[in-house]
Amino acid sequence: MATDETGCPREWDIKSGKNIKWVAELGSQSYGNVVVSNGKLFVGTNNELERNPKHKGDRGVIMCFEEATGKFLWQSAHAKLPTGRVNDWPEQGICSTPYIENDRLYYISNRCTVICADTEGFRDGENDGPYKREKDTSEIGLDIIWELDMMDELAVFPHNLATCSPLVGGDLLYVNTSNGVDEAHVNIPSPRAPSFLAIDKKTGDVAWEDNSPRRNILHGQWSNPAYAVLNGKAQVLFAGGDGWLYSFEAKSGELVWKFDCNPKDSVWELGGRGTRNNVIATPVVHENRVYISVGQDPEHGEGPGHLWCIDGTKTGDISGAKAGEKGCIWHFEKDSKGEPYGRTMCTVAITPGGLLFATDLSGFIYCLDAKTGKFNWKDDLLAAVWGSPYYVDGMIIQCDEDGDVVIYEASKTRKKIFETNTGGTTYSTPVFVNGTLYIMTKSKLYAIAKK
Repeated sequence: MATDETGCPREWDIKSGKNIKWVAELGSQSYGNVVVSNGKLFVGTNNELERNPKHKGDRGVIMCFEEATGKFLWQSAHAKLPTGRVNDWPEQGICSTPYIENDRLYYISNRCTVICADTEGFRDGENDGPYKREKDTSEIGLDIIWELDMMDELAVFPHNLATCSPLVGGDLLYVNTSNGVDEAHVNIPSPRAPSFLAIDKKTGDVAWEDNSPRRNILHGQWSNPAYAVLNGKAQVLFAGGDGWLYSFEAKSGELVWKFDCNPKDSVWELGGRGTRNNVIATPVVHENRVYISVGQDPEHGEGPGHLWCIDGTKTGDISGAKAGEKGCIWHFEKDSKGEPYGRTMCTVAITPGGLLFATDLSGFIYCLDAKTGKFNWKDDLLAAVWGSPYYVDGMIIQCDEDGDVVIYEASKTRKKIFETNTGGTTYSTPVFVNGTLYIMTKSKLYAIAKK
């Protein structure tokens, strides 16, 4: 992940308050990323704090705060599915990072519903429609515009939790459904259900769908889609639960190309003991090239991973095992000492100077050349990494599971600028917007700005 904004703080201190603008209390489990738009800030979490007395117990929540002050404005609240952890993991809340366009908020709830809501909530005194069934129309309630229930209407069977972050491209909203395996991790209850959706962003009607992974789903499908113009054609990229990356014509849903993100000899074994992986990271498109890493659910542990650079201008099955073979531009799996690049959930960051930064679950951060895949350096963060590296203002910011935040100079040589600890586990990616850096732990959101 990357931004071209400048002025990001290079140091802060939570204990003394140095460069701490404000702190907001969240639930006890927060995984998605912060989104800032039109003076408001949105984040997914659970209901541990119970900000709204009308909603008690374990629920999935989207919280809305005032950007300038961190003042709580309103929240959504979705009850957990009665099917339990096979479809809706306890206390995980909402892991979907919201998408904001003008005054519309899009996200995926823990109940596997696609939600379009008013960013003002009911604070404007209006109940926008056509959806009119909200139970809480108070100032701190959620004003839903439309809702698509993927389980009831499309027979989707989300494994553990629906977590995709939706994406708008033109008139369509793109969603990975999270359709997956049963609790035993053996059967796929709904193989004909769609894996990838394009939805009319104004009405919630399905424009097109695709179920290419079908019975080849390994576990779950939680990757976020990406939208790009490749070779002059608008395309949407979806990573499937079968370990393949698919690119579709954005409006029609016609398949343009697909790429197997695992070697031909890879084997899937229950519990992550094999060599074949899911794709959890988000594809990154840069100069007609597509970058994607593979990994598995963290509960399956560490193992060998892969990082691919793919030619996004080709068509058909462009799977290639090595540089120059079909759509494969380069493939990274080992560093200069022959040590393996591990499984990852993280999305790569590419700098304006052409450096690529990637992390793995084992806790290593890597610096490569984006064009060639040449290895430059790596560093051991000494803790598992869930959130992605973030490029801003000549720096790479990385958080880890121990709550450490490390800032590196974005260069071919390893240079650490700053290191601190948040005091809480961090699963998300930092975000810098409008002069403020946001870092979220499982239970707190820190707004950091130069003073």
